[in-house]
Amino acid sequence: MARIDQTPFPADILDLSHDGRGVARRAAGHPNAGKTIFVAGALPGERVMAKQTARSRHFDEADTVEVLQASPDRVEPRCAHFGVCGGCALQHLEESKQILAKQRVLLENFERIGHVTPEAVLTPLTGGAWHYRRKGRFSVRRVEKKDKTLVGFRERDPRFVADLHECHTVVPAVGAMIPALSALVDGLQARRGIPQIEFIVGDPTPDFDGVALVFRHLEPLGEADVAALLAFAEQHRVAMFLQPGGIDSVHPLWPAQPSLAFRLEPWDVTLAFRPLDFIQVNAPLNEAMIAHALGLLDVQSTDRVLDLFCGLGNFTLPLARLAAEVVGVEGEAGLVARARENAALNGLGNATFHAADLTRDQRGTAWMRQGFDRLLLDPPRSGAIDVLRQLPLERFGRIVYVSCHPASLARDAGHLVNERGWTLRSAGVMDMFPQTAHVESIAVFEKR
Repeated sequence: MARIDQTPFPADILDLSHDGRGVARRAAGHPNAGKTIFVAGALPGERVMAKQTARSRHFDEADTVEVLQASPDRVEPRCAHFGVCGGCALQHLEESKQILAKQRVLLENFERIGHVTPEAVLTPLTGGAWHYRRKGRFSVRRVEKKDKTLVGFRERDPRFVADLHECHTVVPAVGAMIPALSALVDGLQARRGIPQIEFIVGDPTPDFDGVALVFRHLEPLGEADVAALLAFAEQHRVAMFLQPGGIDSVHPLWPAQPSLAFRLEPWDVTLAFRPLDFIQVNAPLNEAMIAHALGLLDVQSTDRVLDLFCGLGNFTLPLARLAAEVVGVEGEAGLVARARENAALNGLGNATFHAADLTRDQRGTAWMRQGFDRLLLDPPRSGAIDVLRQLPLERFGRIVYVSCHPASLARDAGHLVNERGWTLRSAGVMDMFPQTAHVESIAVFEKR
């Protein structure tokens, strides 16, 4: 394979890609004139000097070396690690413009993939742009050349772990702890056998301050290592869990029985969870999103509502405060069990839960035969096409679809509109992950 020419070259940035990189074209006179180049660190309207980093048949990749003509929307990144750490892609773009870029991605996906257009574009849902992330995973790697153990997110080149001393997107209690975690792991005998530390944050309790850490370890921990971890947990008042194997092997080190939960105050709901459970990463935006979705669903007190991909009951239990009955369905049996526990914890007898493989036909199930007035979906990145294809959609008056991936939402919207006779009334974006290119969105469908 021929070596990549890394001689800097000028590039005029025409657009912003879905992953937050500038889009340029090879100039006339170049052997690959017109070929697309994705330039990290560049914004639309800018002229930059770029250095090629990779190539493929259809496009090249490059990094910004120097900004020759800056966009008026360019700002100084807050984090010293920006450009190296892969946790953020848009810190150099003014915050109010980030969400507009995400809105454009959503609308372009509707047009290009789904061949649909919403009748109305919803006002973007935004919140605080910093210190919001309450769940994530730090990679851990001992680097002999630096004589230290790195704890952080992956670099833009995912082969490497970013050498972080701070992070402005995670909640402050976790961001401030990164250097201490690095020192802790570096002092363990098993430091080379710890590949990751997961963090999740709930509400403070009398026993600890809300932060929970899960240490994955590939070899048994000796007494000295366990004692060091225990001392760290007690000093920093974090709940400490160990994971010697799969998910089922996770167990608490300190406190003996930590209680992990968070409140959804507007609906008088408490959601208990386990340290590796899925929860929305942005607590304030999650609360705003629930209110937004419930308002768009227009639930009446006599309605029966179906909540698919319900998880712990993030939408289901607030819905139960408004509707006559809510049925939550989720593929992971453990989450369903905890959703049932959450319904009992909150005294909600009108919320029931079922474990089901939503890629398979569920029309014959007892819960589906009962009929519903409203449908809410919050599927994973792969979307909900399998369940939508087999649902008796004529039973629903309105559908609200919450999405973490605009391409799968656009595909599913095309199915609903072009094949099932629904109308895409409105859609919009929600800034669940500020400073990143991740697009969270919501769409409302009604019968024609």
